[in-house]
Amino acid sequence: MTDQATNGAAQGETAQFSLQRIYVRDLSFEAPKSPEIFRQEWAPNVALDLNTRQKPLEGDFHEVVLTLSVTVKTGEEVAFIAEVQQAGIFLIKGLDPAAMSHTLGAFCPNILFPYAREALDSLVVRGSFPALMLSPVNFDALYAQELQRLQQGGEVTAH
Repeated sequence: MTDQATNGAAQGETAQFSLQRIYVRDLSFEAPKSPEIFRQEWAPNVALDLNTRQKPLEGDFHEVVLTLSVTVKTGEEVAFIAEVQQAGIFLIKGLDPAAMSHTLGAFCPNILFPYAREALDSLVVRGSFPALMLSPVNFDALYAQELQRLQQGGEVTAH
């Protein structure tokens, strides 16, 4: 982040990053086969879908939303579906376009992930299922993969 801040500062503006607020934007839980699912042997198959999106707000403020969607099956039965949209408002200014893109696409989701993971675990436990305890996610690697995919598709020019 230091190199990115230096690049932005070289353009005459001091780089600035500040977390303003973290909040849950949406939360849902469904256990379509309860209570019958509790009487079956617990052999979970977990499918995780992870997504991020961002939108500019007024001035140099940005909202970043990290969505974690989990579908857990035991055998062919859906035990539960849970989703959390963990959001944050960030003040970000003085970064060049490539650094801004990386900050919004990887750095901010990395900050939001522990909050989203905790919210998801709490939700699942309240549904009387074992906590998921999701492994950490390397958002830098995911961001790099997405950039590469977009570049190969001709949607983005190299920075």
